[in-house]
Amino acid sequence: MSTLLVIDDDRLHCDLLQVALARQGYQVTTATSGQAGVASFRQLRPVVTLIDLRMPEMDGLAVLKEIRTHDPCAGVIILGGGATEEQENQARELRVTDFLRKGLSLDVLIGAVHRVAQQSRRQASSMQSRSVEEAHQVPDEQILVVDDDVMARDLLVRFLSLRGYRVRSAKDGREALRLISESTPDLLILDLVMPEMNGVDVLRTLAQQDYAGRTIILSGHQNDALLAEAWALGPQEVLDKPIDLERALMAIQLVMVCREC
Repeated sequence: MSTLLVIDDDRLHCDLLQVALARQGYQVTTATSGQAGVASFRQLRPVVTLIDLRMPEMDGLAVLKEIRTHDPCAGVIILGGGATEEQENQARELRVTDFLRKGLSLDVLIGAVHRVAQQSRRQASSMQSRSVEEAHQVPDEQILVVDDDVMARDLLVRFLSLRGYRVRSAKDGREALRLISESTPDLLILDLVMPEMNGVDVLRTLAQQDYAGRTIILSGHQNDALLAEAWALGPQEVLDKPIDLERALMAIQLVMVCREC
């Protein structure tokens, strides 16, 4: 029986979802606060977690961020009644599996749960089948992630660390240059748009210092002229934001394999 976790500060809503989803054959656990929800997730590792966006003290985005530090691929549905576009974008950056408006019919919600549960099972099966192959191929490369967006930065650091990379992070260009001077990374993942010192400025400085590592640029397409300047400085790849973690991993692996080319 698949385990579901419902995190919502509205006890009545928790009870309603517990009854409705139990009738579909799921084993449903509920939590009425973000902190309790994160603790239950760590213990249960549910196939799907449903999170209310608006909760006191620890809202749905904060809960999702904590979940992603423990499992970057867990199936998560956010119920976001009254969500702003910014909140939806933040959820996408944290790789929410689905984002539903609160108040939709139970049939729509149950259909979404079935879909996410099936997706999670496929991912778990795929990861298990790859684990033996990857056991003898643990990467040892060092990566430096530079991004002023703390949620995007932390998500990428956790995701890559769980895959065996040695990952450091910097919140801006100046800190990145300091860390590079201490130890040159094999790969620099560099946000293009940052205050004070943007990604192009960092690349120009590194070019003057004969930086020998590889570079992947993160771009949200805010400035096409800036992106063109970055390309002229020779990065190996540009990835769109919000970050698609699986695509990012493929790009990183390809860059690492080809670094001697």
